[in-house]
Amino acid sequence: MRNRTLGLIMASAAAAALLTGCANEASGSSDETTAEIPAPPAPPPPPQAEARQQKEMAASGAMDAYAAAPPPPMMMAPEPEFRDKYEDVDPNPVKLTSEEPVSTFSIDVDTASYANVRRFLKSGVLPPKDAVRIEEMVNYFDYTYPQPEAGADPFATYVTLAPSPFAEGRQLMQIGIQGRDIDRDARPPVNLTLLVDVSGSMHSEDKLPLAKQALKLMLDQMDPADTISIAVYAGAAGEVLAPTPVSEKRKIYAALENLRAGGSTAGGEGLRLAYSLAEQGLKKDAVNRVMLLTDGDFNVGITDSEQLEDFVSRKRESGIYLSVLGFGRGNYNDALMQKIAQTGNGTAAYVDTLSEARKVLADDLGGNLFPIADDVKIQVEFNPARIAEYRLIGYETRMLDRADFNNDKVDAGDIGAGTSVTAIYDITPVGSAAAQIDPLRYGDAANASDRKSGEYAFVKLRYKPPGAPDSILLTHAVTDSDKVDSLDAAPQWVRFATAVAGFGEMLRGGEDLGAGFSWKDIRDLAAGAKGKDEFGYRAEFIELTRLAETAEAQAALNRPAPEQ
Repeated sequence: MRNRTLGLIMASAAAAALLTGCANEASGSSDETTAEIPAPPAPPPPPQAEARQQKEMAASGAMDAYAAAPPPPMMMAPEPEFRDKYEDVDPNPVKLTSEEPVSTFSIDVDTASYANVRRFLKSGVLPPKDAVRIEEMVNYFDYTYPQPEAGADPFATYVTLAPSPFAEGRQLMQIGIQGRDIDRDARPPVNLTLLVDVSGSMHSEDKLPLAKQALKLMLDQMDPADTISIAVYAGAAGEVLAPTPVSEKRKIYAALENLRAGGSTAGGEGLRLAYSLAEQGLKKDAVNRVMLLTDGDFNVGITDSEQLEDFVSRKRESGIYLSVLGFGRGNYNDALMQKIAQTGNGTAAYVDTLSEARKVLADDLGGNLFPIADDVKIQVEFNPARIAEYRLIGYETRMLDRADFNNDKVDAGDIGAGTSVTAIYDITPVGSAAAQIDPLRYGDAANASDRKSGEYAFVKLRYKPPGAPDSILLTHAVTDSDKVDSLDAAPQWVRFATAVAGFGEMLRGGEDLGAGFSWKDIRDLAAGAKGKDEFGYRAEFIELTRLAETAEAQAALNRPAPEQ
């Protein structure tokens, strides 16, 4: 009974305490045991303000995402995803001269690969193998080939046969073609349409801001009578500046300064607009050119590479040339930019620094703006009596069929004023122990001695004067007069180009190099042939060999150990 009475007393006390707490809440008093009443929700905005807010959110493309997505958790931002795109290309194979004596390719004066490779190495990593196009690395440098004689053809051809440092028993045949420079005072006027990518992917400092600085450098090199048009593209394409003489430089500067990055990338539509502007301002007896500045990240409108190639190919017939300047990292679409440039009578460069911008758009502006020859093709026929095997170093994306050489309807590369082109063949003389392919047991090698044994090869060059429909043929027979007994006796341009070619081979894995050839060999060869280096490009190359050696060693340390 006593326990029951005690329970009733305790229950009554608890009820009293509960009633007291409720009374305190109702009276607004507070202490450590009470909770605050939540504030009432804010009144809804007026209908006009709510509509305006929704309109602003819809314009930014964020309204649906804002309504559906929960607040993101706090976390560290991830590293940018690597989405660079490169064409997957296998190196040229070794050819047996007795089976396939003729090699045909289009010239290539692009330099994009070298600058892009440099960007990787200066970041401390080796570039992807497909980013390494050896011909573009070799052709990045000026080899100071002598100019063509006055009144003669627009090209001078120089061929040198020298022992190869890559592997004992092999030789290198270097073909150098020097285009005639033009007198600046006599150069034709320029009708240039700038097509600038202002999509969101161009926001970083090494993209649109660098592109604007580069264009200002170029304007300082142009004549007052030249004209500039500017078109841009992001989610849509638009005209920013109608054809304007360079004499109105402040107006052009102001148009450039107003460019801002944002939105998706309708690159195909931008190309349509740029060519339309170029056609509207088309000038007879002038250089009419579209210059595209982008990271190549086309994701709206015409995005298929084949459609873009078809469009640019059709526009090529209008006489409008194309230049492509690539910028940035992380989503750089090298593969697409190469295809567009090669299809549109164009050149491709990659701009990673302001110094490179100065090289491309100031120092080398003549070669990048003023064509002296269209559809330039090279065909080399090797004599099987003297050359057992050959391999063209680089130019994998520029190979042509044998019949294409004489077909003037087949497009090929173009050469600008003062530009040089260098190609290198790795060859194996007949009887050398360095031969990589066994001769056929029942082949026609026995008849090889009946051929012209005094020649190593016969080099043919075809080109069209700008705008002309028919090509002109030039030839050069390679004989003992083109041969040197040692690499040290070869011209300086041969030795430095050989070092650059070896560098490219090493970056691609070095499968075609002898076992004893090293980064130090490349460095020593380049240092001995550096010569006059006014702008420091060759000294920088020598430093890149050190960076590549370090990056290769670091990559080896980072590889997982093989399982035991």
